[in-house]
Amino acid sequence: MPQLKQIEKWQHKYLLRPGFRGSGEDHWQTYWEKENRDYIRIEQRDWNQPVASEWVETIEKYVSESKGDVVIVAHSLACIAVVLWAQKTRLIIKGALLVAPPNINDDKLNKVLSGFAPVPQQTLPFKSIVLASTNDEYAGIEESECFARQWGSSFFNIGAKGHINGLSNLKNWPEGKEYLLRLLS
Repeated sequence: MPQLKQIEKWQHKYLLRPGFRGSGEDHWQTYWEKENRDYIRIEQRDWNQPVASEWVETIEKYVSESKGDVVIVAHSLACIAVVLWAQKTRLIIKGALLVAPPNINDDKLNKVLSGFAPVPQQTLPFKSIVLASTNDEYAGIEESECFARQWGSSFFNIGAKGHINGLSNLKNWPEGKEYLLRLLS
């Protein structure tokens, strides 16, 4: 299993991009942020009433202010925000780990979110990996695989792990770090 020290020596800056409602204390992103100062959380003005244009602007701000190679580690709705950002930015990043992208084309999600639908279909201009669960309530595994194909991302089905969030009880999620290392190799 890869050790965190392997990641640190590459001098990357990791921008953690939580999804809808942020990442709470039991979320793997929070564990990663607490254990390594190179993991920086992209903070949002309002986690509970997401507006796509604000989320895209915030990503742009954090990436533009980062030094060295930047890797974005996005969860859920943040995956869609990263793809929207990639369509507009001129900035270059090393890559993105996109975990549990939701199907925001679904009417029940689309009613809560502003400006995220439809799910963008353009190929990303950077290396990316999509990780999805077989029992994610916000996107079927086939939908997630389709997103990965459209975005030009590598796709990995990681089994039954729910929405791959705090409720999935992953703690510091070593498996996720292995995929991050794979993205960087």
